[in-house]
Amino acid sequence: MALGLSWQIGLIVFLTVFTCLGIAMFYMVKGSGRQYIIAGKSLPFVLVGTTLLAQSLDANATMGNAGQTYLAGFWAGFQFPLGLALCLLVTGTWYAKPLNRMQLITLPDFYYRRYNRVTEVLVGLAMSFSFVILLAGNISGGAWILTHIFGWDYLTSLIIISIIVFIYTISGGLWSVVATDITQVYPAIAGFLAGFFWLLFTYGWDFFSQAIPAGYLDLSGLTSAENGALLNWAGLLALGLGDVVALDFMERVFASKNPETARKACFYGAGLTVATGIAASFMGLMALKLIPGVEDPRMVMSLLATHHLPFIIGLFIMGGIVGAGLSTADGGLLGVSSVFGRNILQRNILQIWKKEYAEEDKRALDKRLLVATRLVSIVVMAGSVYMAIIRPEPGILLVLAFDVVFAGCFVPLTLGLYWKKANTPGALTAFIVGSLLRLILYYTIPEHLAGLDTMISPLVSLIVMVPVSLATQDKYPGKHDVVDYIPTEEEVLSTRY
Repeated sequence: MALGLSWQIGLIVFLTVFTCLGIAMFYMVKGSGRQYIIAGKSLPFVLVGTTLLAQSLDANATMGNAGQTYLAGFWAGFQFPLGLALCLLVTGTWYAKPLNRMQLITLPDFYYRRYNRVTEVLVGLAMSFSFVILLAGNISGGAWILTHIFGWDYLTSLIIISIIVFIYTISGGLWSVVATDITQVYPAIAGFLAGFFWLLFTYGWDFFSQAIPAGYLDLSGLTSAENGALLNWAGLLALGLGDVVALDFMERVFASKNPETARKACFYGAGLTVATGIAASFMGLMALKLIPGVEDPRMVMSLLATHHLPFIIGLFIMGGIVGAGLSTADGGLLGVSSVFGRNILQRNILQIWKKEYAEEDKRALDKRLLVATRLVSIVVMAGSVYMAIIRPEPGILLVLAFDVVFAGCFVPLTLGLYWKKANTPGALTAFIVGSLLRLILYYTIPEHLAGLDTMISPLVSLIVMVPVSLATQDKYPGKHDVVDYIPTEEEVLSTRY
């Protein structure tokens, strides 16, 4: 059933403002692929921190967080924002500075420079597949919210939300993402924090505590397998370390104007993610008293916002939920399109087809990167819409896809940065063994051990990469010098670098 007219008008205003703002960023691109993908590597602290914050405060960290807390306890929901915040802390501490210094455009660029083209393509395809599923899940979630607000059917809502994301993202690329993130994330944070404190001061904690089941608010969610500890730890590990190799986070790291800005922005995003995530988790617990018996956990935050909070606070929360899905969707669309445009199409297919391609001048290469990325965006969005139609709730498929990337890509990235003897045979072995093992464990691990499959695979990836790298050093010495080398802009844009 659709909400009232005031809610519909409020959400239309939200959508209109950040859509128009995103389209206006077309003029910031200036015909440059580098401007389109990483904003010319010019973003200051506040903008980088805001975009990282917006990307971590996705639908899982807000709406999904409250729903899972309502369904299974505090740690079942809070693991999402906590895991994403941990990822930003880990990234800021060990990854942001060296990766920003390397002047990368996409994350697979690192695997190309440090290892070889085959590693780049395999990693790029795996990362892209996982983000297509993520994009499908987020536009599906956005469509579900529009259906709830306006009473439209799912397909109509899906088409509308997809058109909005597609138009403003291809207009200005990362510039559009930055502009829309600013209008989305801070009203959302204000709404969640205000909603939590309003409920707390209006009713008092004793009013809510009597409805919270035993085990929901203690540490058993992290210490007892019966209370889901294995799955909760697996979720924290997958988000806290696995999202280090996430395309959307790294886009923003690369776009920072210098390494120190990238590092500090990660810490800024982590802090506000935790604060907002705690508010959303406790609102999920409060809902046990206010709206008992909700069958669909996705409805928890929406019902709180529309039926138990003042209109303006509820509107900010609903706008924030929509914005959270869109900010993740636009980052995913840009990330996948950039990888396909640069690492698959430009560097491989076009260069093989046209040998002199890499010898063209910087301006021509930069423009072709922009054209390739925008054209690929059409295919990526079409594929994601199709997946959102046939599988509107990707669920375990999304978890599996990101676990495969975590299992295969995290170790080659980390050792590639910090171990001079990491080499191509080791990286390829780690990627293949880690990824395949995660797929095998998905079908074979007993249900009571679910969660260990996420933890075991990257460890095995590490165990195989070290001896393989050592055994092949004579023929394939590591190329660690590329980590410390600062390339020129011409080298960055060259498809041979």
